[in-house]
Amino acid sequence: MTTLAPPPAPVREDGARHRSAPPADGGLASRARRLFTGAPEDPRWARPALWAILVLATALYAWNLSSITGNTFYDAAVYSGTKSWKAFFFGALDAGSFITVDKPPFALWVMGLSARAFGYGTWQLMLPMVAVGTGSVALLYRLVKRDFGAVAATVSALALTLTPITVAITRDTNPDPILVFLMLLGAAALLKSVRTGRLMPLVWSGVAIGFAFNTKMMQAYVVLPAFFLVYLWAANASLGKRIRNLAVGTFALIVSSAWWMVVVDLIPASSRPYVGGSTDNTVWDLVIGYNGFGRIFGASSSVGSQGNGASFGGEAGLYRMFNDIMGGQISWLIPFAAIALVAGLVLRGRAPRTDARRAALMLWGGWFVLHYLTFALAEGTFHPYYVTAMAPGIAALAGAGGVMLYNAFRNGSAAKWGWVLPAAVAASSVWAVVLLQRVSGSGTLYTVAEVVAGVAGAASVIGLLVGRFTKRQRLMGVAALAAVVALLAGPAAYSASAASSSTNGTNPTAGPSTGGMGGMGGGGGQRPSGADGGPGTNSDEAPSGSGDGQEMGQPPSNSGGSTEDGGSTESGTTESGTAESGSTESGTTESGTTESGTADGRTGGGMGGGTQVSSAMITYLKKNQDGATWLVAVATDQTASSIILESGEPVISMGGWSGSDNAMTLAKLKSLVKAGKLHYIVVSDSGQGSSNSEISTWVKANGTAVSDYSGLYRLDASDVS
Repeated sequence: MTTLAPPPAPVREDGARHRSAPPADGGLASRARRLFTGAPEDPRWARPALWAILVLATALYAWNLSSITGNTFYDAAVYSGTKSWKAFFFGALDAGSFITVDKPPFALWVMGLSARAFGYGTWQLMLPMVAVGTGSVALLYRLVKRDFGAVAATVSALALTLTPITVAITRDTNPDPILVFLMLLGAAALLKSVRTGRLMPLVWSGVAIGFAFNTKMMQAYVVLPAFFLVYLWAANASLGKRIRNLAVGTFALIVSSAWWMVVVDLIPASSRPYVGGSTDNTVWDLVIGYNGFGRIFGASSSVGSQGNGASFGGEAGLYRMFNDIMGGQISWLIPFAAIALVAGLVLRGRAPRTDARRAALMLWGGWFVLHYLTFALAEGTFHPYYVTAMAPGIAALAGAGGVMLYNAFRNGSAAKWGWVLPAAVAASSVWAVVLLQRVSGSGTLYTVAEVVAGVAGAASVIGLLVGRFTKRQRLMGVAALAAVVALLAGPAAYSASAASSSTNGTNPTAGPSTGGMGGMGGGGGQRPSGADGGPGTNSDEAPSGSGDGQEMGQPPSNSGGSTEDGGSTESGTTESGTAESGSTESGTTESGTTESGTADGRTGGGMGGGTQVSSAMITYLKKNQDGATWLVAVATDQTASSIILESGEPVISMGGWSGSDNAMTLAKLKSLVKAGKLHYIVVSDSGQGSSNSEISTWVKANGTAVSDYSGLYRLDASDVS
């Protein structure tokens, strides 16, 4: 009797051996099995590897939640949104809706809904961040796997998981993790539209980027040139249909981006909060000024104007991503990704116009290059954590491009480009060692990573070359695995450090301090006291303190403060420079000096700027609030947010983030006092601008000074003439 052996499992182009398809029963058990084991065409190791990476990502992002302080600026706005739906919609800093934060509110909505559902506290705010961080890893895996296979997808997902700055910012309440997830959703829909030629996926891509715009405004648009180019070039449709679909998709993008801005700007100014960060109380000005061209050209407002911006990541220039501050955060795989992009496009050079792999390479390459140029050359305010938006492009190119180079090298095809793989591994391994040398002496973890990167990198290059000459494919496979170890050893060390240490809540970075403004250490503030993270309700009990507990009128501390949506203030005085909107930068970030200024990260001045509020003062204010809507009016968002989180009461920020917003006028102040909505205001002897000086003069002339607290004045309706 003759028996036939079953045919061998097919081998993919990426070298992975597939399983034979099991019988399709189509039942619930089959679908559950596929969830954990993957599709029949996947190699056996693929789905377990994915689950392991997702568990690793979740662990890195959620480890030791008690050490996560978050950004007090956004935390206070989320808390205020849990107390008022009006504040929730506008993204107001305070529950009384006097002024908004200087970003659109989508990320605040996500965290706010979690806080409303589960109560306000650390894990409730962090839950959405961990979810979107892990979701981004899973989404990138799916996108890369579709075009390049399980090996490429696994490497890409692991690379994104271990990107140090991504780990640091996902352990925070800044909006960037939500921004990245929405951009990846847009990329997924775009690639689907490219493959199928259908319109609706392109529309959904525009909607996703629109929601990303309502998370962090113009930064969401950095990828749009790549999106447009990829669809116009590679979509499976005629030229006329491609142009028509792009027009419809662009319309969806505009509507989903602009709806909140239009609604807010159409509401009379008297019925809504002041738009923080704007010069004319409109969201449009915020979009094109402070959060738009101001970030690129260094202007704090007005299109095209030049100005200074606080750079927390070193001087602008093409080398910025490789400097002492930024190098360890994002640059580990940049050499390999750049080489893989060029070589991959060459290897797909003769493919049809609609080739899915080339389209994906164009998308991820455009994602990487556009972000690199934008961040490297930006002369406005720049924080290291911004570059987490670049990480998916780098990770996708490392996985997809690496597999393409490996196949060319292994098969001996495209001989001139096939030999690029050992060179790319060597260059990236050397760069990893250089980065780790910069922090030598910072701990055993980095020393071990340096040894692993150097040894594994050398072993990989030698193994690839020997395997190629001797035609031993197993040796080449082992050498490729060693390359992955070499290139990810450094990022893994930095990521482990970010996950196991307390980070600066307003300017998070990973790894040892390299002289940037921020890094490891304190930051952020504390949650409102009371049960379940809510505010204390007993006004006779002194809250546990905010900031450094310093009373008004005393010299502010220069440690542990925070700066514009990032940045800690540490002592240090060398060459003085001007930072954005009144902050002072001492020295250059390259030389290891950091910002020196007031405890809230700004120079003193204005209406109480540069001062801290003590716990005793907050207790006093709560006892004597007398039914007022706002507990007190202070100069800046940072001071206001700390008091909000300390007291659980609405607090007015009269000057926005920098103290220079025209949110408070003398007429508005008089009307609030006359109506009994505000009794206390903090002023200082110096003033910034005629409006602030006018308010300070009037308050001192008509208010009653509270002798126990320097700078604090009481005002009643009878004081308003």
